[in-house]
Amino acid sequence: MTPETADYLDKARKNLNAARKIASIGLADDVARKAYYAAFHAAEALIFERTGKIAKTHSGLRSEFARLARGEPQIDRAFLSFLANAYQLKEISDYGVGPRAIITMADADDAVKNAARFIECIATVLAEGPPQETQ
Repeated sequence: MTPETADYLDKARKNLNAARKIASIGLADDVARKAYYAAFHAAEALIFERTGKIAKTHSGLRSEFARLARGEPQIDRAFLSFLANAYQLKEISDYGVGPRAIITMADADDAVKNAARFIECIATVLAEGPPQETQ
């Protein structure tokens, strides 16, 4: 694993820890945003390790992650949906107004749990090295 990849995983874990701390005071919007960024940086770790590049946009990150995940049988396909759903929570947190723009603590807590699983999965995949080609 490259030092840059390790830095992305470290950033992911820092965001996850921050999300957990913020959850203790009940700020659901901020928890959801941090949970998304925890997953974002873990996905960036995989992308950087496999391609040597970083994603330039959120949608680019999701697309490249999905492409790489196809070659990684250990990555649960549900993580693709999680990444998209967590981005929607981030969008609501950042820009949402009115009665439809509410993130509950249950939503935020679920995002934190999934982000934790996501980070551990990516860390495991990266520790195992590049995917083995089948013949």
